[in-house]
Amino acid sequence: MERYVVRFLRAALAWLAAGVSLGVAMAVHPAWTIYRTAHLHMLLLGFVVMMIAGVAYHVMPRFTATPLHSPRLASWHFVAANVGLALLAGGFIVRFHTATVAAWLLGAGGTLSAAGAYALAWNLWRTLDHAAVAPSRLTISTRPLRVADRPAAR
Repeated sequence: MERYVVRFLRAALAWLAAGVSLGVAMAVHPAWTIYRTAHLHMLLLGFVVMMIAGVAYHVMPRFTATPLHSPRLASWHFVAANVGLALLAGGFIVRFHTATVAAWLLGAGGTLSAAGAYALAWNLWRTLDHAAVAPSRLTISTRPLRVADRPAAR
């Protein structure tokens, strides 16, 4: 498996653990429910989207029988998505304490997270473009199936 795929999958598991831990903390200390937006983003962007990205980067080249358009862009996406999410989660946590700092963290984190999502979409789109022009390895017969060609009934 490619290094960036493994990194995405491990990051997804780490964000799952962090999001669940924050959820447990909110259950134990109900006053901490003010942090539920951070909890939500840790699980949705951290676990779900990173797991989808890791699986998509692994599966799409195999489904299309073409290499990924840009493995370098996938690595950049990994960094942008994780740094962006860390800034976002931090911004959601500190916004109740220092609104000015939170606004900067949320803005920077949201921008990086969005850039990572755009990188994923672009990379997979271009991979599909390469697959559309590549000749298929399977040949499709245009002649009708005859009775003699059908498997025998048991």
